[in-house]
Amino acid sequence: MVQAPSGAAPRLGLPDLGLGVGLRNQHFQHILEHGPQVDWFEIISENFIDNHGYARAVLDRIAAQVPLVMHGVSLSIGGSDPLDMAYLARLRALAAELKPAWISDHLCWTGVASLNSHDLLPLPLDEASLAHVAARVRQVQDYLGRPLVLENPSTYVEFAQSDIPEWEFLGRLAEDTGCGLLLDVNNVYVSSTNHGWDAAAYIRALPHAHIVQIHLAGPTDCGGYLVDTHDAPVPTEVWRLYALAQRLTGGVSTLLEWDANIPAYPELLAELAKARAVLRGDVPQVGLQRGADALATPIGFHLDQHAQAAA
Repeated sequence: MVQAPSGAAPRLGLPDLGLGVGLRNQHFQHILEHGPQVDWFEIISENFIDNHGYARAVLDRIAAQVPLVMHGVSLSIGGSDPLDMAYLARLRALAAELKPAWISDHLCWTGVASLNSHDLLPLPLDEASLAHVAARVRQVQDYLGRPLVLENPSTYVEFAQSDIPEWEFLGRLAEDTGCGLLLDVNNVYVSSTNHGWDAAAYIRALPHAHIVQIHLAGPTDCGGYLVDTHDAPVPTEVWRLYALAQRLTGGVSTLLEWDANIPAYPELLAELAKARAVLRGDVPQVGLQRGADALATPIGFHLDQHAQAAA
């Protein structure tokens, strides 16, 4: 059985929300008729910025029932362009209306010269990048008036000049700026497989008191590398990493992502329920989805499902 350690450190004053799913419009009608049936929802921030139509009306109704978290794909915290203050103003305004438990984004850059790639691109992990990102995190946190929560990305290429392991980069960034971490255990599994890391060692090396949320998802095995497709059940390897992460953190909010080939809502809830079984020590035996011929985009230029949803 997975047991949380006693006396676990608080998570930046942020609560353990329990088990949640990403809010997708395919499930609106079911949720309106039967209720959320989850502890909380994560929304893609860009899908609701300046949105005052039907989707926003549904969101407002749901927000009156369960907590929300805002998850963005456009911050470009690692980018070389100045921070987009117009975007941050709209993000802050949305947060003022929705009152999310926290706001998250990714350790990445998304474009250059004001052009958006709609992808979550890796950055060189060295001292210069760390100083650059830390300064931008402080600026964002000061502007939003709250801690920023950053997710580890899935990656398919690495920079030759990188000399700081990703887990160390994230850990030092969190401890230096006070930001939170969104630990995507699927992304750890994808990147560790693609680059030859030890996934469990990655999770053990992070500052666990800064981890406020965990993502779960199912990747695709493309023969020699994995792609973060969010379109399949969570495989056994990711469930094992999830159990490790929950034990080390003492228990944090869990979010199941499913952004393509989206199942009916009851099936999504059944997949989420596996998380409770894992915490009881029952790890599902689920194989990886195989799909080497299903992806037309070349490795290194995979369009992230989050960004696709917001494009």
